[in-house]
Amino acid sequence: MTTDQVRGPAIQVHGIEKSFGDTRVLRGVDLDVRAGSILALLGSNGAGKTTLVRILSTLLKADAGTAAVNGFDVRADAPRVRASISLTGQFAAVDEVLTGRENLVLVAKLRHLEHPGAIADEMLTRFSLTAAAGRRAATYSGGMRRRLDIAMSLVGDPPVLFLDEPTTGLDPEARNEVWRTVEQLARAGTTVLLTTQYLDEAEELADRLAILHRGTIVQNGTLAELKQLLPPATVEHVEKQPTLQDVFLALVGEPADTALPPHSAPTGGETR
Repeated sequence: MTTDQVRGPAIQVHGIEKSFGDTRVLRGVDLDVRAGSILALLGSNGAGKTTLVRILSTLLKADAGTAAVNGFDVRADAPRVRASISLTGQFAAVDEVLTGRENLVLVAKLRHLEHPGAIADEMLTRFSLTAAAGRRAATYSGGMRRRLDIAMSLVGDPPVLFLDEPTTGLDPEARNEVWRTVEQLARAGTTVLLTTQYLDEAEELADRLAILHRGTIVQNGTLAELKQLLPPATVEHVEKQPTLQDVFLALVGEPADTALPPHSAPTGGETR
């Protein structure tokens, strides 16, 4: 199922434009994403982030410009683009009537993969869901449901993953679970394009950041490069106070070292 990655950027966007009626959403977007990296696409509501993701995932046609994913043109080679990607939207697309394992087996069968049961078991282990494999997805916590959703997206090992605001509506613990999962994916070589409104999320995860504003990319670079756009900081001695998230996670006992390396077995079951 996996389409081999080509050399060069995993995602290439040049002059992409898109309008809906009289509303111009994208006004000439240019963007390259290096293979195996995480790029955070930042922008306020209505900036065009989801529209760009839908164009790159072949769900929507651009009015002008060109785009390629994994070396395949999104218009001319749409089937091969779809074989190279997976898309996780703002809301988990799991079937809550099925168990976690049944969801994964179903996706493997839809992708016409051999040994769907073995694939499901491997993904359950990879995403620390083995203990909850036989439970209906409706009983999962928000973080578990989102991890299952991402696991389903990665059945078949697509080299490029689009995450469209994946932590919307999640509590701090669940957000941390998703963050750890995304970091593991990048370490394993998956290219991730992450759209988010949360600046702390982008700062935590992204190798590079692109700011989409009024239909164009106004800045694109590493966090250090973007910080250099501001005047030099003045040095002051300030007592750092914990954030509300720090307090919350300390009170509920969120562990700091629960991240698992990709393909490693979990050391304990889910307790939620």
